[in-house]
Amino acid sequence: MPPRGNIKPVQKAKNFKGTFKKFFVYLRPFMFALLMIAILSIASTAISIMGPSVSGQATTLLFEGVVSKANGGSGINFAGISRILLILLAMYISSALISFICNFIINSVTVKVSYQLRKEIAAKINRLPLSYFDSKTHGEVLSRVTNDVDTISANLSNTIQQFLNSLVTVVGVIAIMVIISLKLTLIALIVIPVSGMLAMLIVKLSQKHFYSQQQYLGHINGHIEEMYSGHIIVKTYNYENKAIEQFEQLNTQLQDSSLKAQFLSGVMMPLSGFLGNIAYVAVCIVGGLEAIAGRIAIGNIQAFFQYVRRLNQPISQISQLMNTIQAMIAAAERVFEILDETELLPETNDPVVVYDEDGNSKVKGEVVFENVRFGYDPQQIIISNFSMFVKPGQNVAIVGPTGAGKTTLVKLLMRFYELNSGTIYVDGQDIRNYRRKDLRDNIGMVLQDAWLYSGSVYDNVRYGKPDADMAEVVAACKQAHVHHFIKTLENGYNTVIGEETAAISQGQKQLLTIARAFLKDPKILILDEATSSVDTRTEQLIQDGMEKLMQGRTSFVIAHRLSTIRNADIILVLDHGDIVEVGNHESLLAMNGFYAKLYNSQFEG
Repeated sequence: MPPRGNIKPVQKAKNFKGTFKKFFVYLRPFMFALLMIAILSIASTAISIMGPSVSGQATTLLFEGVVSKANGGSGINFAGISRILLILLAMYISSALISFICNFIINSVTVKVSYQLRKEIAAKINRLPLSYFDSKTHGEVLSRVTNDVDTISANLSNTIQQFLNSLVTVVGVIAIMVIISLKLTLIALIVIPVSGMLAMLIVKLSQKHFYSQQQYLGHINGHIEEMYSGHIIVKTYNYENKAIEQFEQLNTQLQDSSLKAQFLSGVMMPLSGFLGNIAYVAVCIVGGLEAIAGRIAIGNIQAFFQYVRRLNQPISQISQLMNTIQAMIAAAERVFEILDETELLPETNDPVVVYDEDGNSKVKGEVVFENVRFGYDPQQIIISNFSMFVKPGQNVAIVGPTGAGKTTLVKLLMRFYELNSGTIYVDGQDIRNYRRKDLRDNIGMVLQDAWLYSGSVYDNVRYGKPDADMAEVVAACKQAHVHHFIKTLENGYNTVIGEETAAISQGQKQLLTIARAFLKDPKILILDEATSSVDTRTEQLIQDGMEKLMQGRTSFVIAHRLSTIRNADIILVLDHGDIVEVGNHESLLAMNGFYAKLYNSQFEG
C-alpha cells in the first residue's frame, strides 16, 4: 500500500556514495554483529509474517466447525484450534525475544560507532591549525561533535534493523499474498505506482516551500538571538518597537511558507488513504465473490485482509528510511569534512631538549624574529620582512594602531600559525625545532578576553600548572591582587565559577587569568592588553606586580594604554606590519614621530 504521512525536507549529502564508503569503514569491525542482526531480523520478521496465515487456519477450522454442526456433523474442532493458537503464541513470543536481542546488538554497535567518531573528532580538533577556526564559527564546529554525531547515532540504530525488517516484511507479505491469490494481490498493489508518482509530484511542489520555511526560521532565530544578546542596547536606544516590527515581518513570511509547505505535504496522507481504501474495497468485493464461488477459503480471505493492511507499514517505513539514510549520510559527510581537514605540520623528529634531568627548564628567553613574513591569507600579507632581536630578560612593548599586527606577532611566536617565510628563534633554535608543547610550556600568556571554565577558583588559577598546591595558588593570587576578592566569595578558593558567571566582573576575571600567569612562572611572558578590563587603581596595582613578574623574564607587552609601558626596555612601534620606530619611552617622545602622536592623542585635554 502507498506510504502515508507528511513529507519532510531532508538535507542530502553532496557525495552520497563516497561518504557511505567512508562510513562503512566504521561499521566493518562489527560485521559479525551486523550479520547476526540480519539473520535475527529475517527470522523475527518471517515468524511475524506467518502469524496471520496461521491465525487464518484457526478461523477456517472454526468456520468449518460451525458449518459442520449446522449440518449435523461433529462440530467445532476445539483441540485443533487450541493447538494452532498455542503455536501462534509461541511464534509471537519467539519473535519478540529475537527482536529484543536484535535491538540490544544494534544499540551496542551504534554506541561504539558514535564513541569512536566523537573520540576522533576531539583528537582532530586539537590537531587543527587556528586558521581552521578562523574560518568557522564556534557553532559550526560544535554541531559536528554534537548534532551531527547525534544524528548518526539516532538514525543508525533505527535504520539497519527497520530497513531489514521492512524489506523482509514487504517481500514475505507479497509472496504469501500471491500464494493466497494472485488476482487479489494485483488489485491490492496496483495503487502503489500511482501513489508513488503523486508523492514525487507533491515533493517537487513542496520542496521550495520547505526550503523557504527553513530559511525564514533561521532568520527568526538569528533575529531573536541578536535582540536577546543585545537587549540592553535595544532598551537603551528604545528599539523595542522596531525589533517587534522586524520580528512580525519575518514571522509572517515564515507563516506563509509554512502554510504552503504543510498544505502540500498534508495532501499526501488523505490522498494515499483514499487510494488505499479504494483498493481495499476492490479486494473485499472480489475476495467475497471468490469465497462464494469456493475458489478461496474464508480463513484465507481473513488472512489476506490482514496482509493488505500490514503491507502499508513497511512500505511507508522504507519510504521514510530513505530520508533517514539521506540525513544520516549528510551528517556523516559533515563529520568527515572536519576529520579530513589539513592538520598542523608534524612535529620535528629531533626536538630541542628543553628540560634538564631534574625537570628544570633550560630556556633562557632570547627571541629573534628574522625577516618574518606572514598573512592569514597568503594574498594579504599583514607582517612583511619583520626582524627583531630580544635579549633574555628584556621587556619589549609593542604598540601601534588597530590592525598593525601586534597580536599576530606573539601568535607566531607561540606557533599558533606557521610563517609564510622567515624564521623565529628562541635561544638560537628555530621554533620549529621545538615540540609545540615544550615551547608553550615556557610561555605564559594573558589575553584581553579573560577565559575561565566551569570549575573552582582554585582549579582555574592552576590551569597552567595542574600540580600546584593551595599555597602556590594563594601566593600567585596575592601577587595579582585578587586574593582579597576571592576571600569575599562564599566558598573562597572553592567557589565554582564559569565563563558566564554573573557574580564576577570582567575585571575580576582578568585578575584571575593574571594570577594564572603568575603561578605558571614562565620564561617568556606575553601580556596582550592584560589590564584593559580593570580600573585605574587596580591597573596600577597589577603594574607593580607585573614589574616583579617580568624581572629576569623576556616579556612582550601589547598595550593601547601607552601610560602602562613607559618603563619598557624597548618599545616597538608597528604600522601595517612593519617597525616604524624603535626606542624607549623618552627617546620616542623626543623623536616627535608616530609614537609621540599616539601618546599625545591619549592625553589631549
